[in-house]
Amino acid sequence: MTTAEEVRGWFTGRLPQDWFVGPPEVVVDREEVSVVGRLAPPPHAEQVSGAERTALLDGHIQRFREETRERRIAIAREAEHRFGRKVSWGAACEDRREMFTNLSVPVMTRLRQPERRVLDTLVEAGVARSRSDALAWCVRLVGRNAEEWLAELREALRHVERARAAGPQV
Repeated sequence: MTTAEEVRGWFTGRLPQDWFVGPPEVVVDREEVSVVGRLAPPPHAEQVSGAERTALLDGHIQRFREETRERRIAIAREAEHRFGRKVSWGAACEDRREMFTNLSVPVMTRLRQPERRVLDTLVEAGVARSRSDALAWCVRLVGRNAEEWLAELREALRHVERARAAGPQV
């Protein structure tokens, strides 16, 4: 099994060096690899403000998306073959971030009545269209409010991953 560090290393080495400022952010789970690169700010970005700046950064990200589409698809195919996971792309520039593609994966869960009632309340209140949307909303809310704790947990998992990779191969 390939580790997240190996996947990150492969993408960092495989991507054209002129695409991003620094190494890309590569996030790996069981089904997907997300690659988000930081773009250098466009000329004159610091000279405009407000809506014009937002539009300038959005346009800059869109231009990158269009200009790199064919190469990103080719690299994604290589990675999907090599790692057995779908690849999603995104770009960030200053405070703007956009995912170009991403995977939506069904997840099976068993909930008792009190948990189902939470989801049903969100649906009835119009916060979500379905139980599935309500559950996704809850997960995003927890992720946003517990980011520091989740980051600490992810770091601990990286240490476990390194220890496994250094151990004997079975």
